Amino acid sequence: MPAARPRGRRRKRRIGAHLVARAPAAPRRARARVHGRGVNAPPRGRLVAFEGLDGSGKSTQVAALVRALAAAGEDVVATREPTDGPGGARIREMARSGRLLPAEEELRWFVEDRRAHVRERIAPALAAGRLVLTDRYFLSTVAYQGARGLDWRAILAASEAEFPIPDLVLLLEIDATRALERVRARGAGLEGVFEREERLRRVAAIFRAVDRPWIERIPAEGSPDAVHGAVVASVRARLGIALADA
Repeated sequence: MPAARPRGRRRKRRIGAHLVARAPAAPRRARARVHGRGVNAPPRGRLVAFEGLDGSGKSTQVAALVRALAAAGEDVVATREPTDGPGGARIREMARSGRLLPAEEELRWFVEDRRAHVRERIAPALAAGRLVLTDRYFLSTVAYQGARGLDWRAILAASEAEFPIPDLVLLLEIDATRALERVRARGAGLEGVFEREERLRRVAAIFRAVDRPWIERIPAEGSPDAVHGAVVASVRARLGIALADA
């Protein structure tokens, strides 16, 4: 009699399959790729995502890069996840409350918010040939919900199958303890659900484990100007945009 498979592995596969099964087809233009696929697809804009732990400086770097791109004549759209829509508001309220949802329900909330984000904001901007900068995207779901014990590889595969793949992810890397120190220093209360050091260490470990050619890892413990300089260098090299020196 063959050995029974561990329950945990069956559960993780079901999570990924469930996410793919419920995924509606993304608009054709939004699904066009620049990574060796979709060579006959209509021209599309470019999608850049900032990822990292809370306290890594994502929002600061998004704002700085928006200014640099605008100065270079790029048509930029800045956005974020969770969104400012009803789904994002629900997620933020949950995070502030400290109320922990079941892991699969938490995952569903983030995926639903992202579907609305892509449909209403990202896909139209890409179809119009604009450059989209988003403060968080699907790698945050991979890492944060993966840290809840869900299969992060299944979440990643499902996300890549459904959502536009970024042209560049700028992953700001910082130690979890230092990240929480920054959050406290800026006077913001910690979000009881997501900003716990033990969980952030698991999140950081998943971020380190994800291996994709569109990820650029940026050390984020230096000054904002130093980090911005590294971001500018990466955008120049990866996207071929002539940005002024930081």
